[in-house]
Amino acid sequence: MTTANSAEDAYRFDDLTALFINCTLKPSPQQSHTQGLIDKSAAIMMERGVATSEIRAVDHDIATGIYPDMTEHGFASDAWPALYEQVLAADILVLAGPIWLGDNSSVTKKVIERLYSCSALLNSAGQYAYYGRVGGCLITGNEDGVKHCAMNVLYSLQHLGYTIPPQADAGWIGPAGPGPSYLDPGSGGPENDFTNRNTAFMTWNLMHLAAMLKRAKGVPAHGNVRSEWDAGCRFDAPNPDYR
Repeated sequence: MTTANSAEDAYRFDDLTALFINCTLKPSPQQSHTQGLIDKSAAIMMERGVATSEIRAVDHDIATGIYPDMTEHGFASDAWPALYEQVLAADILVLAGPIWLGDNSSVTKKVIERLYSCSALLNSAGQYAYYGRVGGCLITGNEDGVKHCAMNVLYSLQHLGYTIPPQADAGWIGPAGPGPSYLDPGSGGPENDFTNRNTAFMTWNLMHLAAMLKRAKGVPAHGNVRSEWDAGCRFDAPNPDYR
């Protein structure tokens, strides 16, 4: 017979780490409404043993560009190489940011570009570096665009090698048009059942899938190893013979 304690133990994730990147436009210590939604997701993870950490991207001197270290391409400084090590150490990555003009913030886009800059690097199995990790996103704002922004982030993450679980996004926008932001008094954001449900579902799905991948030692390294393709192996997908 399964006891309550053993059932709870089945949903412990003490071997997982998660990184939230807050792509607000506001430097610390200014209030970030996006941070309010991050806090809800992170609290669920920490309750289940996940070691969480956060980066507010705008607080760091992240250079613009699509190379792993932009100091090698004309920039005087670049914080990304050190931040990339934190990204690589996390089993779960959550990109979180605001909506501006119906789209992701410029900071969100820069972070995605810099994630992309390292996407050709390989892991120890010869796969692209982000394989074996899961990704999700949180979106806040007071104008329409949650689904559009989430679609862009989640497509980008899976294209770079992240595995995306079901229901991997959550967001809050309030009424259409200008209005209060998530943490503003009377906004209804922190109490919104739809947002809270989606945030909880996203968080649990990230933990479940990250645990499955970690305990399976990642995505199997067959049919997806760059060096083998370059050596001529075609993994049952030969180039057409037009002779």
